[in-house]
Amino acid sequence: MPRPVVKKGVKINLLLYAIKRVLLLIPILIAVSIIVFLLLDLAPGNIIDMMQIEKLTPEEYQELLRQYNLDKPVFYRYGLYMINLLQGNLGKSDYTGLDVWQIYISRFPNTLLLAVSSLIFGSVIGIPLGIFAAKRAGTLADNAVTFVTLVGMSIPGFWLALLLMLQFSLRWQWLPAGGTGDGIRSIILPTICSGFVLMAGCTRQTRSSMLEQLNADYLRTARAKGVPEKAVINKHALGNAWIPILTTIGGALSFSIGGSAIIEAVFTWRGVGSLAVDAVINRDFTMTMGCTIMTTTMFVLIQLMVDLLYALADPRIKSAYARPKIRGRSAA
Repeated sequence: MPRPVVKKGVKINLLLYAIKRVLLLIPILIAVSIIVFLLLDLAPGNIIDMMQIEKLTPEEYQELLRQYNLDKPVFYRYGLYMINLLQGNLGKSDYTGLDVWQIYISRFPNTLLLAVSSLIFGSVIGIPLGIFAAKRAGTLADNAVTFVTLVGMSIPGFWLALLLMLQFSLRWQWLPAGGTGDGIRSIILPTICSGFVLMAGCTRQTRSSMLEQLNADYLRTARAKGVPEKAVINKHALGNAWIPILTTIGGALSFSIGGSAIIEAVFTWRGVGSLAVDAVINRDFTMTMGCTIMTTTMFVLIQLMVDLLYALADPRIKSAYARPKIRGRSAA
């Protein structure tokens, strides 16, 4: 009878790889939470100092310390927080008393909208611009693109945001200077400001990756066989240059999902970045920890998605993730 034989040399499939990466999230969350909790504890002041209470007797102050467990050792408070976290409870804000999960979820759509719009803006402009510069390497056009990318990667985000507000909001009065109440007009300036940096990095990485591929032997072979130049560039060269480009885009998206605190602060964009900054300023331990846990989780998951996209961009990686194939073999 035929006997199934597992093909040798086939590596772990995508599902098992994803499960391993998700399990790695546990020690990462523990390490990040310990570091952030200790740093918050070492910072001067606490939530009681931020309360607008004029006169407190020593007894009242001690009572507030007991109420917020601030009279307990730091590792006791950390253990108590992690026990609640394991039960799916992010706690309630020390400053407002509102549920941390609900506040985070209410702010997250704004951050996601800004991150996705910036990603689209940066990649749609950056990738074609990088290909354009690579095809004209060493020319005046290439030098001009390189100059623009250097400016984009060097300019401070808050300064670019102020320039955009000064020109488009105060001088020309075309767009709102901040907030989220003007519909799609509200997101244009934050998107340009955040996406400009992504565009610069994406252009630079695309140019570098394409330069490596344009000098490859297989492209000369494709041209010799009569393959159209457009197909040579867009299908063969760009297809093999996707890995570093995806890495750049995925890293930028991860940081954007975490919350562009500077951009959100300047444009008064109500996202998770500005939420985390306000929590730190107010010495809100619970809110800061909740934002940290959620941001770390999002960051790891996005990096996992990028790793899985590698399999779609590179057939060699896809074959490494392929499921073991079973073929029949007749018994001797």
